Amino acid sequence: MRNRLVETSQTNGPKSAALLAVLRTEARLFTREPGAMFWILVFPTLLMSILGLIPAFREPDPGLGGLRVIDLYVPVAILVAMIVAGLQTMPAVLSSYRERGILRRLAVTPARPADLLIAQIVTHAVTVAVSVVLALLVGRIVFAVAFPAQPWGYGLAVLVTLAAALSLGATLAAVSPSVRIAQTLGTIVFFPMLFCAGVWLPVQAMPELLQRIVELTPFGAAAQLLDSTAAGGGLDLGGMAVVIGWTVVLSGIAIRWFRWQ
Repeated sequence: MRNRLVETSQTNGPKSAALLAVLRTEARLFTREPGAMFWILVFPTLLMSILGLIPAFREPDPGLGGLRVIDLYVPVAILVAMIVAGLQTMPAVLSSYRERGILRRLAVTPARPADLLIAQIVTHAVTVAVSVVLALLVGRIVFAVAFPAQPWGYGLAVLVTLAAALSLGATLAAVSPSVRIAQTLGTIVFFPMLFCAGVWLPVQAMPELLQRIVELTPFGAAAQLLDSTAAGGGLDLGGMAVVIGWTVVLSGIAIRWFRWQ
């Protein structure tokens, strides 16, 4: 199936046409991966919905400033989609391409190996964007969770966090010589990042010291950014600096260590 990627790119002369061909092929192949589609598109909202069925989670909590727990789990669902895409799906695909020699074969076609990397980033970004919209809609329609009071700030927080998640995925792919190692490293990082995102305990409900530590991680800082802008507050510059800083560092590592073959 993946060999169609090379065959398609051979029919395109200009580099832009080759990139579009790779992007179309990658998008088509991605839609045929039910596991990835489920974990990025369905699972985050499903997890949020299951938690929302707990009556206590739908009651205002004075300890959370009058918010309900389910209000905090809409941003968590969004972060879970990004974490799955960045740590579980994309690194395995890129490592598989390298291990199977697909990147090397692209070198003799009009397409460049970088086109494949761009196509993977765009495909995962679009899928995460759909997951974000789904979580917001289900939260609003089913659990009466208000839409973000600062939509532009919320959208910006989503974008920078997605960049951090995908740069982390690119880093894992860069340092993993095989699919097995990529999956192992992804799993090792996966659960701590879920904790930092607030899956088991919302960041706002953590003890103060633990909260301060978690906010130094990309997804802990992102959770606070999403919560703040959802409630109508402005973007916290410190939190933005943490997320952007992680993105820059991880992108640098990925560029430095990524090998096409």
